[in-house]
Amino acid sequence: MYPLKFEPILKQTLWGGDKIIPFKGLDSNLKGVGESWEISGVPNNESVVMNGRDKGLTLSDMVRRYREELVGEMNYARFGNTFPLLIKFIDAKQDLSIQVHPSDELAKKRHNSMGKTEMWYVIAADEGAKLRSGFSEQITPKEYKERVLNNTITDVLQEYEIHAGDVFFLPAGRIHSIGAGAFIAEIQQTSDITYRIYDFNRKDANGKTRELHTDLAQEAIDYEVLDDYRTKYEPVMNEPVELVACPYFTTSLYDMTEEISCDYSELDSFVIFICMEGACEMTDNEGNSVKMKAGESVLFPATTQSVTINPDGKVKLLETYV
Repeated sequence: MYPLKFEPILKQTLWGGDKIIPFKGLDSNLKGVGESWEISGVPNNESVVMNGRDKGLTLSDMVRRYREELVGEMNYARFGNTFPLLIKFIDAKQDLSIQVHPSDELAKKRHNSMGKTEMWYVIAADEGAKLRSGFSEQITPKEYKERVLNNTITDVLQEYEIHAGDVFFLPAGRIHSIGAGAFIAEIQQTSDITYRIYDFNRKDANGKTRELHTDLAQEAIDYEVLDDYRTKYEPVMNEPVELVACPYFTTSLYDMTEEISCDYSELDSFVIFICMEGACEMTDNEGNSVKMKAGESVLFPATTQSVTINPDGKVKLLETYV
């Protein structure tokens, strides 16, 4: 097996901006691209391999064909033929709706799906860009419904002005929304289940408001209040900095100007790298090399024992695995 690149799945949205196409260096005239699904096994939205002998196969084809070799023994036992992570870039030109995602238990019961725990890494942010994560004060499920109905739900949400490098971990159940001007990388469980709580009473081209899932969300929300919903970390050059470790993924940041070798001989998982700045060449223990630049993602199969990263000047990467 060898490191895999995939064709991006570009999503035009009502709130999409103009950052993704140039960031990825794509030759495209698409407007309003809100998301690029980089690596996806979501049914009907499956990434297609763009390099090597498996070019043209979907990610689901790859999991069925290579099983443990691709994802790792424990992951295959746990997730079967479902690839467990979904990697996205998100560019919000307007505020996204306020939403929440269900836990595994609730998603299984209601939708026969995995839940959705996720994380955000801010790649860039316009001046004054904000996002919301968690409650700013304690409310009850009953008060939550009342506030949605009387348009005051945003009054009890924690709001943060964001800058490049900010990180937010969003376990299933945490109420959240991405604000206008935010450009982020998102790592999440493979699930496309979102409960829309509030959409600022916006109307579409036909004068209709979008469907809300007020009742479904009420049971899914975690009403606990935390002091701070940001993920704090100390940036360090030329060594990995762990950002998030949870049952669904472990993600580290590599901010580097020097060669780094990564030992995966004890890891029973695939590894994904997402490039957010600069360029590099990555070589595995079998001599397979792949070049990577900002806006690209690469998946190394679970059979990979080690990867050497050679930066072309300065490069910034996220590394994630299960």
